[in-house]
Amino acid sequence: MTKNIVWHDQSVSKLERSEHKNQKPCVLWFTGLSGSGKSTVANALEHELAKRGQHTFLLDGDNVRHGLNKDLGFSDDDRVENIRRIGEVSKLFVDAGLIAVTAFISPFRSDRQLVRDLLAETEFVEIHMNTPLATCESRDPKGLYKKARAGEIKNFTGIDSDYEAPLKAEITLDSSEQSVEECVEQIISFLTSQEILVNTFAAKA
Repeated sequence: MTKNIVWHDQSVSKLERSEHKNQKPCVLWFTGLSGSGKSTVANALEHELAKRGQHTFLLDGDNVRHGLNKDLGFSDDDRVENIRRIGEVSKLFVDAGLIAVTAFISPFRSDRQLVRDLLAETEFVEIHMNTPLATCESRDPKGLYKKARAGEIKNFTGIDSDYEAPLKAEITLDSSEQSVEECVEQIISFLTSQEILVNTFAAKA
């Protein structure tokens, strides 16, 4: 199927793009149950990174399903394809020298590993929003847990579809015990310690 497709090398390298932006590109991959705080913390993190002069782009699960992945449902096979596509897009952002922030339930370890394997060892940072199911369900910001419990939604993660928690996430957060600000501070601290944030001038007021 791909025998007539030839890879064309580019004259501008990922390193050059990164140096132009004065940062180390990576994927900050938020994973966790619906209602765990993925999108909220990811948005707050991107805002903080922007204030620090970093070049970022945020990919959110719901937003992507309005366009790139609008043809996919929520069966296991469609979930796998959803994450495969996001992984490839995230890799393109890294090649462009950006810090890609992604917020997806991404319930299967094998799918998250697939994305990790697309990137260099230090370019994939898994952030597990380890917020308890009871808390997520009590929040139920979109009313999805209520519908899932009533049988109106099938294959809902945490109810009738499994969530495979990370075994060795780089960062683990719990929004039932940590504020958004504390979550962001923990992530920034990790990125700084790993020298991912090279451009370290103070955030603008």
